[in-house]
Amino acid sequence: MAESGLIIVDKPGEWTSHDVVAKMRRIAGTRRVGHAGTLDPMATGVLVVGVEKATRLLGHLTLTEKVYEATIRLGVRTNTDDAEGEVVATASAAGVTAAEVHKGVAALTGEIMQVPPQVSAIKVNGQRAYKMARAGEAVELRARPVTVRAFDVLDIRADGDVVDVDAVVTCSSGTYIRSLARDLGDALGVGGHLTRLRRTRVGPYDLSLARSVERLAEECVILPIGEAVAAAFPRRDVAAEEARVIGHGGRLPAVGLGPGPIGVFGPEGELLALVEEQGRVAKPLAVFVG
Repeated sequence: MAESGLIIVDKPGEWTSHDVVAKMRRIAGTRRVGHAGTLDPMATGVLVVGVEKATRLLGHLTLTEKVYEATIRLGVRTNTDDAEGEVVATASAAGVTAAEVHKGVAALTGEIMQVPPQVSAIKVNGQRAYKMARAGEAVELRARPVTVRAFDVLDIRADGDVVDVDAVVTCSSGTYIRSLARDLGDALGVGGHLTRLRRTRVGPYDLSLARSVERLAEECVILPIGEAVAAAFPRRDVAAEEARVIGHGGRLPAVGLGPGPIGVFGPEGELLALVEEQGRVAKPLAVFVG
């Protein structure tokens, strides 16, 4: 059996996240492989892949903060809000000033309401929005609350009727960078779409830990599940009796480590479970013993 843990992949462009998982199944030698947080084919960068028992961590890791490097092109709108879609409108962005760009970016920073892209995996009446959109159906997606912790402009480059904006975005789970590109373009009255996207961090896992698919094929480096949990979540160490209780799926007294997942470790430093504190008790989210 393959070791349980995380593989931090530097996803190449043109690959789907599913392509990466399929490749990692062959490399790791197990079918029990999944990923946290889908990247579009156009995007590159950090894709967190779970192997064996670590697949049970992925839903919790998906909810962590993420960082992206992006390039937004002003003056052109597409039906997917990125460069993979068809151009649906153009308007000269030659008159857009740097001050206007910074003002538009500031308005998209903080806690905002965001409408996901038409071509997205959001479910509408049980169907994926992208399937409905590609079938020619009009998709009404509701705005959702997201948090853009930082939206830092690195460079603004004018080229004829288009303007390219390089930026770094730190954001909550569920934030679409494509939607930020669209909304910035709309606010400036010229339209916009995403031309480049690279994810540089998912929770505590950044590009310094990521390896290309080619490197992983040569040496499959797996971050052990205990180290992965300790890096991502608060840690709680317990003695033998509490270890026995949590190992059987029982509850522990809460100790005030916060509302999110908490890693529980036994007397020998072994990972036992993820728990969540609710009131006075810590309830298991996932048990890894056995």
